[in-house]
This record gives sequence, C-alpha cells and structure tokens, in this order.
Amino acid sequence: MVLAGWPAQAGVAIQEVTSAKGVTAWLVEDYSVPIVTIRFSFKGGHTQDPPGKEGLSELMAALFDEGAGEFDSETFQVKLDDAGAEMRFGAGRDTIYGSMRMLAEKKDEALELLTLALGQPRFDAAPIDRIRAQMVSGIVANERDPETAARVKWAEALYGTHPYARPDEGTQKSLATISADDLRAYHKAVFARENLNVAIVGAIDAATVKQQLDRLFGDLPEKSDLRPVDKVELNLGQEVRVEYDLPQTSLQLAYPGVPRNAPDFFAAYLMNHILGGGTFTSRLFDEVREKRGLAYSVDSSLVTHEYSSGLVISTATRSDRASETLAVIRDEVRRMAEEGPTEAELAAAKKYVIGSYALNNLDSSNAITATLLSLQEEGLGIDYMDRRAALIESVTLDQVKAAAGKLLTAEPAILVIGPPFEQGSKG
Repeated sequence: MVLAGWPAQAGVAIQEVTSAKGVTAWLVEDYSVPIVTIRFSFKGGHTQDPPGKEGLSELMAALFDEGAGEFDSETFQVKLDDAGAEMRFGAGRDTIYGSMRMLAEKKDEALELLTLALGQPRFDAAPIDRIRAQMVSGIVANERDPETAARVKWAEALYGTHPYARPDEGTQKSLATISADDLRAYHKAVFARENLNVAIVGAIDAATVKQQLDRLFGDLPEKSDLRPVDKVELNLGQEVRVEYDLPQTSLQLAYPGVPRNAPDFFAAYLMNHILGGGTFTSRLFDEVREKRGLAYSVDSSLVTHEYSSGLVISTATRSDRASETLAVIRDEVRRMAEEGPTEAELAAAKKYVIGSYALNNLDSSNAITATLLSLQEEGLGIDYMDRRAALIESVTLDQVKAAAGKLLTAEPAILVIGPPFEQGSKG
C-alpha cells in the first residue's frame, strides 16, 4: 500500500509505503544524486538493559558490523567497503537505531549486508571481547574526569532507581557479565516489527521500497518482549555538588518539563526559546553574557524522553563568579515565571521557530531521514510538517505565560561542578 504524499516544507513530499508483510516506511524520493539513505529504530535502548548488565545495548550496537550470517568480522567489513556502503548502529535511552547510506546502483549488495546484520548477527567471541575492552578502556579513562563523575551523580540524583539513572555505557563490572547469549536474548526481545520505524530518502521508488522492506525486516519477529518501564518524575529541590579545584564552574538547573505529545508543548517550547533556547536572542544570554559578561554561553532546553521530561539550563563561568551567575539565572527564571514574555518576544520567537525548521531539519538526506524517523517515534503524523506552522501560530500569550508558571515555579535541582561557594540570592 502506498499513501499519497503530503508536500511539506522545502519541497519534501512524504509517502507512506507499506510492504506485503505490513512493514511501513516513510519515503522521500530524491533523484538529484544517486544515493539512498535509510534510517530505522526499534523501541528499546538502554532502558531494556537487564539490571546488572548495563551497557548491553551499547555493546550490541557496536557489534552489528562485526560479522553476520556466514561472514566473519573481517569479511563482512570488506564486503561493506566493496558495496560502497556506510552502516552505523547506536543505542539511545529509549531506542536502538541504525542507518545505511549507499549508492543507488549498489543498493542490492548493500541492503543484503544490512539484512544479514539485522537478522543474523554473529556475536562472535573475539569481536565481543575486543569491543568490550574498548568500552572498559573508555570507562577507566573517564573515571577521573569531573564531568563524567558529575554526569553519574546528576543522573542518580534526578532519576533515583529508574533505568535513566544507570550509566549508558555500563561499568567495568556490568560489562564483564555480558555474554553472547545475553546479546542474542536482547536482540530477539527488541528487534521486532511492532517496535520498528523506518525512513528512506533518495533515488529509490515506492515499489522498490515495498520489496526491500520485506527483505530487510519481514523475517523479524512480529512481537517484541520488552520489560516494562515506568514513567518517572525528576527529583527536584536538591543540590548536587562535584567539588573540583577548577578555574571554571559548570552549572546546571533542572525544572519540570512537558511530554512531546502534551497539548501545551508548543507553549512551553516557545517560552523556553525566549528564556534560553534562542541562544543569542534569549533573556538568559542577554542577562548573563551581554550585560554582565559572566559566561561565554548559557542556554536552556526542553528534554523529552519516553519516560520523563524536563527543562534544563546550562552554563559555565569563572569559579569566583559562580554564585553571582547562579543568582542572575534564578532571578531571570523567576521573572519569566511571574510575568511571562511580552507580545513582541512571542512574535519574534514564532517567526524564528517556524522559519528555521527547514534549515535545521531538512537540509540533507541524513537530516531528512532523522527528522522523518523522529516524527514517527513521537507519533506526530505524516502531515506534521504541514500543520506545524499553524500549531505554533495558534499559541497565545496567555498559554505561554501559563506554561512559564507551570514549569518555572518549582524549586529546581542544581548541579555544581567546581570549587565550593555560598549561594547568593535564589531569586
């Protein structure tokens, strides 16, 4: 089945293609260059690492080009080179993802290798040991890094016992417990068609995509076997200090966020853009850098994961001015929470957020596939790019003020990396 495409921004026409076995992909045909890019994801990721085996998904993602089917690691990688294809896999908190970029004229050879990697990964002992040793070496090298230590403490403080609190790459101890059978069990549980999203851009038509989808994914199990994961609220109202004698102090403040599918998401998004997401035009940039020269950069961002969301402000400043910087940030947050933005600020934010979308998301085949995949993962619909501008324009000043009051009146969690200092005004 092929649904009619929706013409979107920057001339992108998206087709929804469904194969005979029910595998669906979003396709953008583009014959300007003879390249095909495919990107896909399976729901799972680090949250599916069993307790005590943290790093399992990271290790598995690094092994897909280390042999599949009848081909050992060396043979498989030679064949990838011969096919002129680039294949990558990775693990995120909530997904396992992969991609391949190939010459259109060699897509059959390239996609055959991807089919083997997806369905018949070897997980041979030698590559497992080599990749595991590389991961352990990185963990050991980072043990004395204050930023790494802070990241671990920050995650544990914010998420408690939730899987988001665990180190994505695992630990020396957890990696040592992972066997080939663990990798095969994870692969079987997660790599299922019901978990799958696919985006394809390039010199390939819908009829060919239908055939290739079944070739790539049709023999995977239909149903997954994911372990349940609960949603989690951030543990706010605490201070986490990682004390190091550094000339510069890093600061992070975490506030509540909004899920991507929440009705007030765009109100919160525009508010955050005005507060700190707009970088050079934001209030925080103006107050912290332009007026006072306290930091080179300061920004805020909405963080949306499958099971949690937040608003995070980040900066780094001279250690002897850390208290002042923190006070300025908190004062500006308080002002936004109490007063909200102005009509002029909201109008400027809408103009930028609408106008920058194509440049930030649709300027290359890699960017387009990444955007199409994220739209599928977030359940936003194939016509989202056509609806997006109207959704943003419809946000009112009162809605943005309500979002500011909802998110920014909470007492934040604060991370400090650097020498100790006494806080000044909390705003």
